[in-house]
Amino acid sequence: MTDKSNVEFLEREALFFHSTGRPGKIEIIASKPMATQRDLSLAYSPGVAVPVRAIAEDPATAYDYTAKGNLVAVISNGTAILGLGNLGALASKPVMEGKAVLFKRFADVDSIDIELKTEDVDKFIDAVELMEPSFGGINLEDIKAPECFIIEQTLKERMNIPVFHDDQHGTAIIAAAGVINAAMLTGRDMKNMRVVVNGAGAASISCTELIKALGVPNENVIMCDSKGVIYQGRTEGMNQWKSAHAVKTDCRTLAEAIRGADVFLGLSVAGAVTQDMVKSMADKPIIFAMANPDPEIAPPDVLAVRPDAIVATGRSDYPNQVNNVLGFPFIFRGALDVRATGINEAMKLAAATAIADLAREQVPEEVAKAYGRSHSFGPDYIIPAPFDPRLMEVVPSAVAQAAMETGVAQKPIEDMAAYRQSLKARLNPTTSVLTTAYEVAKANPRRVVFAEAEEEVVLRAAIQFRNLGYGIPVLVGRDHVYDKLKELGVQDPESFELHNSVNSPLVPDMVDLLYSRLQRRGHLRRDCERMVNRDRNIFGALMVKMGHADAMITGMTRPFAQTLREVRRVMDPAAGRTPFGIHVMVSKDKTVFLADTVVNERPSSSELADIAEGTVAVARRMGHDPRVAFLSYSNFGNPPGDHLESIRGALRVLDERNVDFEYEGEMTADAALNPAVAKNYPFSRLSGPANILVMPGLQSANISAKLLRELGGVTAIGPMLVGVEKSVQIATMSSNASELLTLAVLASAGVAV
Repeated sequence: MTDKSNVEFLEREALFFHSTGRPGKIEIIASKPMATQRDLSLAYSPGVAVPVRAIAEDPATAYDYTAKGNLVAVISNGTAILGLGNLGALASKPVMEGKAVLFKRFADVDSIDIELKTEDVDKFIDAVELMEPSFGGINLEDIKAPECFIIEQTLKERMNIPVFHDDQHGTAIIAAAGVINAAMLTGRDMKNMRVVVNGAGAASISCTELIKALGVPNENVIMCDSKGVIYQGRTEGMNQWKSAHAVKTDCRTLAEAIRGADVFLGLSVAGAVTQDMVKSMADKPIIFAMANPDPEIAPPDVLAVRPDAIVATGRSDYPNQVNNVLGFPFIFRGALDVRATGINEAMKLAAATAIADLAREQVPEEVAKAYGRSHSFGPDYIIPAPFDPRLMEVVPSAVAQAAMETGVAQKPIEDMAAYRQSLKARLNPTTSVLTTAYEVAKANPRRVVFAEAEEEVVLRAAIQFRNLGYGIPVLVGRDHVYDKLKELGVQDPESFELHNSVNSPLVPDMVDLLYSRLQRRGHLRRDCERMVNRDRNIFGALMVKMGHADAMITGMTRPFAQTLREVRRVMDPAAGRTPFGIHVMVSKDKTVFLADTVVNERPSSSELADIAEGTVAVARRMGHDPRVAFLSYSNFGNPPGDHLESIRGALRVLDERNVDFEYEGEMTADAALNPAVAKNYPFSRLSGPANILVMPGLQSANISAKLLRELGGVTAIGPMLVGVEKSVQIATMSSNASELLTLAVLASAGVAV
């Protein structure tokens, strides 16, 4: 696919994504029950009067009785939107909504976007200041320099809650963490480093200030802008913020300034740095080319002339990504949790140091796999990956500690160890692992068959699978699939690999293989020829079976059971495995795995044990410590019944296998999930609520999965088919492109096997 075609498709998909269903990316939901009259009377009149009076008497109790303590406003006037410039307040709304999503996704911070229709600095300041009672913190975003400096500083002076301009400080904190580690790897002392900064906007100035706070002497830092070096005595294009970093120097150009420099920090424009400039730098140069979307110089161009260099960019397709999401969600998390009155320099330095320290620790296996380049601290891994789940524990606690030590914490944390544990519990590990799976797929792209390529939703998923770098889609369908690709905006549809059974050279070998499998099951050779030629699922499954692809996605045009029957004509169970299906139910703070939801109608004791073991393996790959409950209508024989023996037998099988996970049963769903009910059974072997529910039969399992999906409140992933010799995933007929893409990635990344 050409770059132009890729961009056009992405544009259409982005608009489709933002407009489908409920427009936008955020919604407001109630955190308390609102089902009964009693609920409403407590939530509003007359019950609401009680916290009103309490807050009037003691304003600090607003943090106890309202959402203020976990609520951040993301505020912009749209004067510097991403790399798009001044497009106005309304145009900035998608970005601000996106920022709110990141706050929630990474640090469980509630956030609301506010777009102010003014470029008047005083009006902007007044509007934000008046909103202080509503929020626990203010995140300023996409405001052009130099106005952003005035706005942030004035609001910090006037407001008694954290005010943070992420465009300035977010990049600076992550860059500082990277510089700390790069200096360590190259044996440099901050006090002796020579640094050149290219760019004099908000982020550049904040980076410069933070580097100096780390110990780099003022006279060792030369800042450049579009007019050249910012030196003492220069008058052209100057302001008070640039002047603060002017130094005595004879250098007048970037090329002159960078000669012999140890560190280059670029926050300017693509192509600002040449290979000759890189050659002129000191030994083992540290180059942070952070211009977006294209860096000042590409890492391959740096390493071609200076293989001893350590390079970072703002891009995810190169090592050492300087990504603000490593910082701002966790910085606000720590600041909110101690009710900080502001975010000071010590808190920013604490965040940078914590991030740097994390990169030097042993990298968890799931992060190492996802990062795909370096599995340990070194030149290609000086900054943690954005999806490293340890960030949630490490950075907020460091920020909170710094806030307490500098006297800005109004609610100090007494037990830091307990606080760190609470941070780990705030986020559902599934969300991090799903992100990791996408990165694993990128690092190890596989060939995945999309068996129903004549369906538009399938093609959308296949295009995204390729465009986003997750692997190679192998399309199965008739030749008019190319026309459909063109209709979807693909300018070079023939670049997609398409297999048509009418003219495929694979057909004779496929027929031979299928006939050898089915000839003693009532099928003639012509039956097998007909199946290969007419049935996409048979054709696609045979491609995987014969090694022409690594996995397959299907299910959009036929019921699951029918599709599974077709696949099983080609595929065998994996050695020693029982094929079964898992639905993964993901809510805000927990994940529950349901099995078997699609294959075995009345599993035997040994099959139930197999299902438990297989689900445990998937749960562990998704970051969970498994606790298995074998569900029933009965709790340990009460009431008695005729269908309990298979469940009890499954426990005996697991006892004999001496497995390394917790399991218990037979038990009801509430006994498995509700600690209050579980207390009635102190002999239970489960140390906490179950997260794997093995159902006694297909009816209860399938009904439960579909009820939960339709009732809402959870995101359902699956069904995932596991225990088959090759990875084949069968989606539901109502699946959208995003769900198909997720299944394809899980299959490709080895999660669903």
